[in-house]
Amino acid sequence: QVRLVESGGRLVQPGDSLRLSCAASERPLSFYSVAWFRQAPGKERECVIAIGSFGRNTYYSDSAKGRFTVIREDAKQIAWLDMTSLTPEDTAVYYCAAAPLLPVTNKQPNATDFTSWGQGTQVTVSS
Repeated sequence: QVRLVESGGRLVQPGDSLRLSCAASERPLSFYSVAWFRQAPGKERECVIAIGSFGRNTYYSDSAKGRFTVIREDAKQIAWLDMTSLTPEDTAVYYCAAAPLLPVTNKQPNATDFTSWGQGTQVTVSS
């Protein structure tokens, strides 16, 4: 399976921007659909954004639309999550996840669809 390691989470203020990285190894990232999930205390893990293998289709959650962007650089084995206009409601542990050739549609992906996970990185938005 592909191995994933996230980084970039930190404390930021409301309105700030932040870029998270997901570094992949062991397998070619291009064959995997990639998603970013987040989990806040007491809440279910939710998919924020996802992009299909080979860049096919992109899913955006309502909270992500217009603010978050996913970028994949398969030749470099890296996927990025760019976040803007952050609010305290964005505070969560963010996880990079991958699944081989998983079709991405406008329907919210389930966490159980993904077979590889990073360790998570904490994003805290607070003044």
